[in-house]
Parts: sequence; C-alpha cells; structure tokens
Amino acid sequence: MTKTTKASAEDKTAARRLAEAFSADTLDSLIDDAVKSGTPIDGANGLLNELTKAVLERALNMELSHHLGYEAGDPAGRGSGNSRNGTTPKTVTTVNGPVRIDTPRDRNGSFEPAIVPKKTRRLNNINSVVLSLYSRGMTTRDIEAHLAEVYGASVSRELISNITDVVVDEIKAWQSRPLDEVYPILYIDGLRLRIGDNGVITTKVAYLAIGVDLDGRKHALGCWIQDSEGAKFWQKVVIDLRNRGVRDILIACCDGLTGLPDAIRSIYPDTVVQTCVVHVIRNAMRFVSYKDRKKVATAMRTIYTAPTVDGAELALKEFDQQFGAQYPGAIDVWRNAWPEFVPFLDYPVELRKIVYTTNAIESINFQLRKITKNRGHFPDKDAAMKLLYLGLRNISSERGGYSGTGTHNWTVALNTLARLFPGRIPLC
Repeated sequence: MTKTTKASAEDKTAARRLAEAFSADTLDSLIDDAVKSGTPIDGANGLLNELTKAVLERALNMELSHHLGYEAGDPAGRGSGNSRNGTTPKTVTTVNGPVRIDTPRDRNGSFEPAIVPKKTRRLNNINSVVLSLYSRGMTTRDIEAHLAEVYGASVSRELISNITDVVVDEIKAWQSRPLDEVYPILYIDGLRLRIGDNGVITTKVAYLAIGVDLDGRKHALGCWIQDSEGAKFWQKVVIDLRNRGVRDILIACCDGLTGLPDAIRSIYPDTVVQTCVVHVIRNAMRFVSYKDRKKVATAMRTIYTAPTVDGAELALKEFDQQFGAQYPGAIDVWRNAWPEFVPFLDYPVELRKIVYTTNAIESINFQLRKITKNRGHFPDKDAAMKLLYLGLRNISSERGGYSGTGTHNWTVALNTLARLFPGRIPLC
C-alpha cells in the first residue's frame, strides 16, 4: 500500500469515527439551545467552535477506546497492560477558528491519534486552505490576514511558508517522473518573473514544456527557471527529457529561443524545429507604426498562408519591396526566423492549424500569469517554482488530470503525422 493510499484509508476511518461521535438528536438539541441563548453560529465563542471542540474531544476518546480495546470504566480493561492517563490541553487551528481541546493520553504512550496527531497544531483542512490560497496567487501576507479575518486563526507568514514547503518533495517527484517515449508535438515557451537573487531583484524566465501525447492530450512535462536562454541551459533541459524516457519528438514548436534548436537537434536529430508563426508576426509588428499596422498585417498574411516554400519566398520578396525601406526591422524579423518557419509550409492544412502557434502553451501561461501578477517579486527561485507547480496542479485537476484540453481534429492530424514521419508513430 502506498503512503497516499494508506493516508486516504486512515482519513476515511477517522471521518467515519467522527461521524459516529454525535447523534441527530444531540445536534438538534445543540442548535435549539444556541438559538434560544443567542449564541452565534461562528466565531471564537460560537456554536461551531464549541461543537468542533466537543466533536474532536469525543472522537479522540473514541479513538483511544479503539486503541485500548475497551471503553472508559469498563472492567474488561483491568490487567490489560495499558489504561487511560488523563489529558493534555492544546489549542488547534481549524476552519472554525482556534479551538482549545483536551487530548486523552494512555499510560504506555502508544496512542497515536489520527484526527489530531501528536505535535499537530493545525488540522489538515487549514493546511489545505493555505495551499489553495497560495496556489491562486495570494501572498503570505495576504493569507495571514485572510486566516485571521475569516477563521480567527493566528498563522504567521513564516508558518505559511513552511506549510507550502510540503509541495517541495512533490515538485522533485514531478520533475523526475518518467515520461512517454514519443511526443508527436512539443511546445516550449517562457514566462518572465521577478525573482530575488542574492538580495537583488532580477528578471528570470520560467520555461514550460508541454507535450502532446499520442491521444492528442497535453501534459506539462516540466518547468525550468533560468536567468537567460543559452546553449548549456537548453542542453540540460533536453537531456533531462531524454533521461526521463522521451525517445522521440516529431515536431518541436518554440519562439526563437537562443540555443534551443541546436540543443534539440543534438539529442533528437530527426526532430523538426518549428518557430511560432504568431510570435514572428507580433515581433515584426513591433517595428510598424500604428497607422500602417492593418495594411502591413494584410501583406504579411500572404507569407504565412502561401501554399509552398517558393510561394512564401516570393511573398516575402514582395513584402520587402513594399515595406522594406520604411520598416527594415520587420523584414529582419522574418529573415532571421526563416529557417525555423519554412518547415511549417510543408505541412497540409490539417497539421498547419495545430503547429501554427504555441497558443496551446500560451493559454496555460495566461493562467499562470494571473496567479503571479499579484506578486511584486518572489524571494527566490524555490518560491516561484512552488507557485508555478501549484498553479499547474490546479490546471491539471480542473482538466481531468491533463494540462490542457484535447487537440481538435487530432485523429486526422495523427494520420498525417504517420504519413509524414513513417515508422516513428508507435502502432501499439
């Protein structure tokens, strides 16, 4: 049994014992008394707080009875070798605020309660609340204020940071997990973040790799944070993918990342490296004045919609003749991107629509930007990686375990890939 399965089984057992602690009649009586006395439902002195205390203490005593094998006062416990030994007071933080409880002890010290474990000052649901708020972009300061306001819980920023550290091992496991042998399409793009480095705030880039599997489903394969692009960095990333089991990549889509095409070809020599067409257009448009953008965009369209490479080269030549003197920077963008752009023109229409852009990964980056924009900066790379991982975990959870939706018209595209890359699509 894995640790996760064992923990889940223990949680279910603890939940069952908790549900058995109060009868419906008892609950009805408590609610009736609260209404008559004017006792608030929530708050430090509210019904839920007192009820939480009563439930926890009753459940803890039931756990101890289960552990000892007999109820309090039962003669069967005489001579059993272990017995009750009073209680220990402690305050635990819950979603109903801080609750002071008396935890029962046994004489042998062998009792290990599951509902409120020894040395625990927070119930698991508080940890879950912290992780949920953190994963949605709230700072430790914001979370501290939120817990104090909503739950009346005093949780320091340092403690909140420690709670979020529980995902560090998850991140290591996620970054080293085995991957599929073949990914027909790989998307790589970057997300700029401000991160502290030796007391200085600098801009670093978190690069995200999304692989499309043989079923057309998208998976976040990894995330790497680096100061800037470079040959050594990309070599490390690509070797990491290979060491985790990726044997082949048919098409790699990226956005002019320096050193990446060469790194991919050095490990996967048969992979076609394709630049993101939309990024080429956007980069070219930076050199165009606002008043001319519409007619320049129309002229550029003839380049990337050309039916063949020769047709695209002719369209680029005509574009140069029309706008080269006025906007030489736009022409340079196209010429610099040309080697990684032209493979796109060899694909039939059904495949062009898939590799046309890195929008598949940009939609994920958009969601990650939403949760990082509230941060002026991160204290270090580890803090940034924690938030990015939790954000990706949320996206995966919302999408049934995948980083994105399925790929539209994937069956047609897969058959096209099988024809263009014979022998490289596994048949089973």
